[in-house]
Amino acid sequence: MRIGVIKETKVRENRVALTPQGTLALVENKHQVVVEQGAGLGSGFSDQDYQRAGGQVVSTAQAWASDLILKVKEPQASEYCYLKQQIVFTYFHLAGAAPALTKALLASLTTAIAYETVEDASGGLPLLAPMSAVAGSMAVTIGNYYLARFNNGKGMLLAKLFDERFGKVVIVGDGVVGLHAARVADSLGAEVYLCGRHPERLDELHAFVSSELHFVLSSADNIAAELEDTDLLIGAVLQRGGRAPHLVSEAMVRQMQPGSVIVDVSIDQGGCIETMRATTHDDPVYEKHGVIHYGVTNMPGAYPRLSTMALTRATLPYILKLADRGLAALDDDPGFAQGLNTYDGEISCQAVAEALALAD
Repeated sequence: MRIGVIKETKVRENRVALTPQGTLALVENKHQVVVEQGAGLGSGFSDQDYQRAGGQVVSTAQAWASDLILKVKEPQASEYCYLKQQIVFTYFHLAGAAPALTKALLASLTTAIAYETVEDASGGLPLLAPMSAVAGSMAVTIGNYYLARFNNGKGMLLAKLFDERFGKVVIVGDGVVGLHAARVADSLGAEVYLCGRHPERLDELHAFVSSELHFVLSSADNIAAELEDTDLLIGAVLQRGGRAPHLVSEAMVRQMQPGSVIVDVSIDQGGCIETMRATTHDDPVYEKHGVIHYGVTNMPGAYPRLSTMALTRATLPYILKLADRGLAALDDDPGFAQGLNTYDGEISCQAVAEALALAD
């Protein structure tokens, strides 16, 4: 199979969908890998690295003229013209994206397989997990930065000075994003409150983070009660394939102290904070009700080398299956089949269809 690795065009997106080592694995399996010129530079991989691995460096149009397209982020508007009846394997987040992308995929009869809806045997999300871990870890350090007074923050540092903890972090969601955010916040020395739905997991949460983690049952009243003195609020809610629910209302944001910070990692799926809108690495924050909002939709793109390596490690087994067997690979793996979002001009993911009001 001819596999095309595309250079990302989203603002400040420096990740690439495949490392040179991943290229070598595909070439050794008798597949042709073509890499768009400069695709790996942002992650520290040169065109020569891919050539040494057996890949061919080609133009944009030549890379898109492949049977299987590998990307990191959803196709941008400038790329819609390249969509044809090929397989595109990437993060789509169609429920939170502009409807124009879904229309372009359907009109071009593109087979869209979304990393974020592929499941493993236990029902986990193996291709979303590594980027969720990066984003969750980032959320705390990003929030700590914007809490600085020179950023119009309230001037509270998340830290442990001697034996005393400073700063309060509230995290809504106890999945991969939430757990990694909690661990980083706890290690810095903040008081950490994790809002989740599974109190029976408390021992597991304490083992992953620390025994000083505070667990709060996720309800509107409980979340609201914690926000009055919160320094950093992190949105970490996942609705599989669908739009994230607004668990933090505008009224709750109004009660937060001026200079507090919100980082909504759920923004790829629309965000779980009612006042949040998507931002970019070039223009990452805005203020509303005196609270600093950070809603960058491709957070792991800030650390592209780590993110690319982690992503390739997770996706490569699936890429090999697709390259070897085409769409027949989905027939053998029901979890992999959950990744199919559009096929032959139709939406094939119920959650996406419902989020876009296209369900029957």
